Amino acid sequence: MVIKEVTLRFVRRLFPLILLLGVLLAACSPQATPSPQPPTTTAPAPSAPETPTLYAPPAASNAGGTVPTLEGYQPPAETTPVPTSEAAYPAPGGNTVSSVTAFPDPAQFTWVQAAAGFQRPLDLADLSADGSRLLVLEQRGVIALVENGARRETPFLDIVERVGSSGNEQGLLGIALHPRFNENGFFYVNYTDRKGDTVIARFTANAERTAADPASEYVLLRVDQPAANHNGGGLTFGRDGYLYIGLGDGGQGGDPWGNAQSLKTHLGKLLRISVDGGEPYAIPANNPFADGQKGLAEIWAYGLRNPWRFSFDRLTGDLYIGDVGQNLYEEIDFLPAGSPGGANFGWDYREGLHPYEGTPPADAVFVEPVAEYAHPVGCSVTGGFVYRGAALPEFQGVYLYADYCTGKVWGLLRQADGTWKSQELFQLGGVSVSSFGQDALGEVYITDHQNGALLKLVRQSQ
Repeated sequence: MVIKEVTLRFVRRLFPLILLLGVLLAACSPQATPSPQPPTTTAPAPSAPETPTLYAPPAASNAGGTVPTLEGYQPPAETTPVPTSEAAYPAPGGNTVSSVTAFPDPAQFTWVQAAAGFQRPLDLADLSADGSRLLVLEQRGVIALVENGARRETPFLDIVERVGSSGNEQGLLGIALHPRFNENGFFYVNYTDRKGDTVIARFTANAERTAADPASEYVLLRVDQPAANHNGGGLTFGRDGYLYIGLGDGGQGGDPWGNAQSLKTHLGKLLRISVDGGEPYAIPANNPFADGQKGLAEIWAYGLRNPWRFSFDRLTGDLYIGDVGQNLYEEIDFLPAGSPGGANFGWDYREGLHPYEGTPPADAVFVEPVAEYAHPVGCSVTGGFVYRGAALPEFQGVYLYADYCTGKVWGLLRQADGTWKSQELFQLGGVSVSSFGQDALGEVYITDHQNGALLKLVRQSQ
């Protein structure tokens, strides 16, 4: 999550001192630098295939040898993959170009206020076909409805009494509309309850799609949280129609419980479930541990510290993950469309492209980040979206991401030869970028946590 702790450890793992910065932040120690370097980007080895092979999972960090069978664990029933005709995303907003080959001149573009008056906004969803009716999540447990730039006085949903948001990284954290929301009114949220544990729940909007009754809550999944930070928070539907859920490693500093590498916990993972295949959900048949014997059936990928925001390219289906780092590096992870499940992103053996602690198993295969930046440049990455709108063709195919602490916004492009190029595009002074959002037309927004505003990327003349 954009939110993290600063850990000054005198003895590794034994005496963490956590300094919470900002309202969302923990684990940040930003330092001003006169001439910060752009994020480092990496390319896969020339011999690497375009689509990764199934990754060999290392043993859980608190056990020797292979991960044991999970005694007593019964995964939900498996389901077959959803047909591609049920893809979660609509067609891009009138632009079929896959990507530009160079970054646009940022001086020609700006971020304008699209709405304001929110309390610690964290996420965005679009109820309309044109961006005219937006939902904005507030960390305290309220979802606001914004119509043509004006916030309705009555909340779309108010579950403040259920949400625990006293911790900087707790609260109402993420939202995803069902792919057939217009038909069934279903939407899903990720929040921490009064005990601090994660709840993944479904709510149902009324027929007018102007509000949702708190009594319509249907809980799909609860995950115990051992600490008040690294709760994750993102959730989204993939083009396969399945719901993907991001969970952090359980908090404190340095993953003291070894959760990210353990296949016996949901923490430090990207989960993948079918919300239409069973009650409360079903397991896709091609999940890497679908039978529940070597790992929890919901796990799709692991080795993540705090995947606060992740998204799929709505045109290609490629997956981008902004994984918040520990003390030194922030990273962007990538899986091309069609990748099998089971990817291991390396935490806590790796932080960014660098060793962190411990010796990984000899057969461990890690998916290295495609971009990273060091903490003198920023301190808490906020993953964004690949631009697929029509209003700004110069950004077509550019992945936008930011740093919560500094307000820097970068673009990331994959080159024809498979290498990656990153460039700082905007410096939004005084803006704490807690999340990016995307409307139905593919236009991109930012939620400004500190100032309670929603910003939209537009051309300078607008």
